Amino acid sequence: MSGAPSSKRPSARPSRAKSAKPWAEKNHKKAGGPAQPVAGRASKHASERAVSPRPAEQKIYGEKACQVVFARRPEAIIRLYLNAEQAPKCAAMMKYLAKAKKAYHLVEDAELDKLAASQHHGGIVMLVQQPESLPLHRYLRQQKDANSDLILAMDGVSNPHNLGAIARTCAHFGVKAILLPEAQLLYSGASVRTAAGGAEFVQAVHCEILPEALLLCRQAGYQLMSTSSHQGQSLYQGQLPARAVMVFGEEMFGVSKAVAQKADTLLRIPGSNQVESLNVSVAAALIIGEWYRQHGG
Repeated sequence: MSGAPSSKRPSARPSRAKSAKPWAEKNHKKAGGPAQPVAGRASKHASERAVSPRPAEQKIYGEKACQVVFARRPEAIIRLYLNAEQAPKCAAMMKYLAKAKKAYHLVEDAELDKLAASQHHGGIVMLVQQPESLPLHRYLRQQKDANSDLILAMDGVSNPHNLGAIARTCAHFGVKAILLPEAQLLYSGASVRTAAGGAEFVQAVHCEILPEALLLCRQAGYQLMSTSSHQGQSLYQGQLPARAVMVFGEEMFGVSKAVAQKADTLLRIPGSNQVESLNVSVAAALIIGEWYRQHGG
C-alpha cells in the first residue's frame, strides 16, 4: 500500500574493523574484474604473477636465511612469498614491506615448491637483490693492512650444499671471503639456505683464471696452502700463516695440478685412514677452525 512503512530495517551489522594482523588481511575482487595485487596485501595464486628474476636478482628460501637478509639489508627485498605457518613469525617483515609499498603473498606450499624449485623452502621464499661480488684486486686492496686474513679458494667446487656449508663455517669463524671463478654459485637458493644466514657475512670474490688469481694473492703477501689426502704437513703440527689462501678442490679429483703447483704448503688432515678423504665442507671446517684457533680466537 502506498505510503505504508517499509518492513525492511536498516542493517545493524557493524563495519568490520581492520585486522591488526598483516597476515590476516585478504584481497577482495572488484566487480567485473579480477583481483588486483596490492602492495603489502596477501594474495592467492601469487606464483601465476611471479616474474622470472633478472640477473641482478635471486630467489632465496629457508627461514633463517630470509630472516638474516631482512635483519641486514631489508631494502634488498623485492617480493616475499610465505605460507600461513610462517606468517606470524614474519609480521615485522610484512609490516616493513607494506610500508615500503612492496608486495608479500600468502600462498600454499605447492606454490612455494614451484617458486623455490625445491621442497626444502621452510615455508618462505624471497626475491631479493643479489649482493655484488668483488673482483679480487679490489678485495686485496681492502685487506692490504690486515695482519691476518684467510681467503678460501674453490677449485672446481660447485655443489651448492657444500658451498653453503662452507659459507656457514666461514661466518662462524669470521672468514670474510670465498674466491671462485663463478661467484654466482655462492648465491644460489640451495647454497644460501644451507648457509642458514651465513652467506650474508661472507664476500664472494670472483676471478677469471684461478692459478693467476693465486699469484696475485701471493704478490699481496698471502701464502698459498692446499690439501692432500696422503702427503704434506699435518694440520695440527706447525704454525699456519696469518695471511693465507686455502685452496679446496672438488671431491672426485681434488685440487687441479695447475693449482696445486702454486701452493707453498700442502696440508694433510690426520685420521684413521679408514676412509680416503673427507667431504670438502668438513675438511674446510677443520682447517678454518685450526686457523682461527691460531690467529683469530
